[in-house]
Amino acid sequence: MQDHKIISSDSHVVEPPDTWNGRLPTKYRDRAPRVVGDADGDWWFVDGVRTNSFQGGVQTGKRFDRPEELRPAGSFADVRPGAYDPKEFVADNDLDGVWGSVLYPTEGLSLYQVPDGGLLAAIFAGYNDWLAEFCRYNPQRLKGIATIHVEDVAGAVAELARARKLGLVGAMITVGPAEESSYDRLEYEPFWAAAQDLDMPLSLHIATFRPLSGVAYEDNRSARPALIANWDRYMKVSLAHMILTGVFERYPRLRVGSVEHELGWVPFFLDRLDYTYTQRARRPWWHRFKEGLPSDFFHRNVFLSFQEDGLGIRDRDLIGVDQMMWGSDYPHTESTFPQSQKLLDRVLAGVPDEERRRITCDNVARLYGFDVT
Repeated sequence: MQDHKIISSDSHVVEPPDTWNGRLPTKYRDRAPRVVGDADGDWWFVDGVRTNSFQGGVQTGKRFDRPEELRPAGSFADVRPGAYDPKEFVADNDLDGVWGSVLYPTEGLSLYQVPDGGLLAAIFAGYNDWLAEFCRYNPQRLKGIATIHVEDVAGAVAELARARKLGLVGAMITVGPAEESSYDRLEYEPFWAAAQDLDMPLSLHIATFRPLSGVAYEDNRSARPALIANWDRYMKVSLAHMILTGVFERYPRLRVGSVEHELGWVPFFLDRLDYTYTQRARRPWWHRFKEGLPSDFFHRNVFLSFQEDGLGIRDRDLIGVDQMMWGSDYPHTESTFPQSQKLLDRVLAGVPDEERRRITCDNVARLYGFDVT
């Protein structure tokens, strides 16, 4: 057991079937997320398209003692109550030796695939209202991350400000925009400025890509392991666009994070950023920093949420200990609950106590305003 408060930088809520009831404008209510039962469980449908089931709340902890029972679907009636009831969520945190949690959605991750931007923005606003209510049960220990449709920049700025007023502490934007909306484009400047001024860190969470040419959406029944094993490519391209076009030079207090992509990719990524940038003599149209290298902006402005990456811990001096934040991924199938303490002891074996505290508490507390005194 730790001698300090443990905070999970990446936990999740499982949205109950009534999350969006009555929260959307009338014109969108018939297209809003709804739950439909099937032979293998309950599934979310959005605008007539099946997205996600409830396996991420039904199978919590099974990977440790009953992996043979893992399934691609589940019924909401079997979801662990802590996944949708804030009182039970805090109780499960206590059971797992975790004091505080930063909260991301479950079905909300899949929703980034909704093509209609107006519908998506309305769905996200309804979720943000629900999540803010969830966190009000214990705002000292529960900190919510808003969902934002960033490609509508003016609407995104307005929703970001509204989310801040609701009490949410950061925002999630798509990890993989379509090429015509990539993060090297100047139209995002008002949004980067707003995120900096509102002190709202931005998250690039795994599996939140927009509809992309050549990449078919895959639900839990059809998901192929090769795609999942390489999902970090979207995040790396998005971060590289922001770094190499000078976004963090123009907005030095903006923080952007990689969530649930682990850590081991970072050293080579930094090497490639700096190598690519130093070839500018042959490409004079590229952005030129007033001082420093791309890796300097990565170390200053990027945060990294991970779960069980022993390889990344080994290379933590190259990655940056002050950027690393552990997360349990509760209550999803791959979460560390209820063995988070055991797994932390294994993954962080040999890490000095002061560094361990930064990774499991201080870094995330500083970023999102947890009081750990």
